[in-house]
Amino acid sequence: MLRRVTVIGAGTMGHGIAHAAIAAGLDTVMYDVAQPAIDKGCAAIDAILAKGVELGKMTAGDASAARSHLRTTSDLRTALADAELVIEAAPENMALKLSLLADIEKLAPAQAIVASNTSSLSVTEMAAALSNPRRLAGMHFFNPVHKMRLVEIVRALESADETIQAIDAIARQMGKETVVVKDSAGFITSRVNAMIGNEAFYMLEAGVASARDIDKALKLGLNHPMGPFELVDLVGLDTRLSVLEFLHKSLGEKYRPCPLLVQHVKAGRLGKKVGRGVYDY
Repeated sequence: MLRRVTVIGAGTMGHGIAHAAIAAGLDTVMYDVAQPAIDKGCAAIDAILAKGVELGKMTAGDASAARSHLRTTSDLRTALADAELVIEAAPENMALKLSLLADIEKLAPAQAIVASNTSSLSVTEMAAALSNPRRLAGMHFFNPVHKMRLVEIVRALESADETIQAIDAIARQMGKETVVVKDSAGFITSRVNAMIGNEAFYMLEAGVASARDIDKALKLGLNHPMGPFELVDLVGLDTRLSVLEFLHKSLGEKYRPCPLLVQHVKAGRLGKKVGRGVYDY
């Protein structure tokens, strides 16, 4: 059973994954190149733990014990030195991920399992950056990690069964449910979600209904927990656009990004993280 996890990235997904790992009792290193990002990630983890205590989901002692499992560093060599599982949680940019995987290849133990928290990019292409591609698979968490129960495990062309089994065991230890999907553009959820969200933008552009009414219709009529515009504001319009551009390139015209979404991104309306997206915050 794996006990030591290194999370590469302290952003929204990185600190969420790190929280899930320490809550499961795993010794966890959270790395980011920028100390302010580490500080912000730690503050977010502390806030999640404090909220858990406030809601009675854990005791103060449980929260303290979980927090004791977290170490942070801005030195990648230190972060990777004794990792058993490395979870890369960098932004959805293949060049960046390949650069990090080259560093992981050089600095992490040769037997360490590697997982990428990608929502749409080719896990097979990433695995090819390692001398042993059998040790890499996708591990797609969902935002916010501490509330969302699913992890998509993505089997690359050469992922070993042992790799898939180890990642599945860690995800379940974190309290997640898992599905296994072969490496394909958008996997399951991103492919369906991108289509729904893109169609919602086309409807808004055509004046079919207001954003609030489209959100309300999908929540009350289709039992979605969030409307498509609420969701895209949460995950980031730039992130959604990048996924759609990749799907459009990989799967064809039906995934062409709606021009209104492109306009929002160009206008800097990226969602909650900047205070304005489809809605203002």
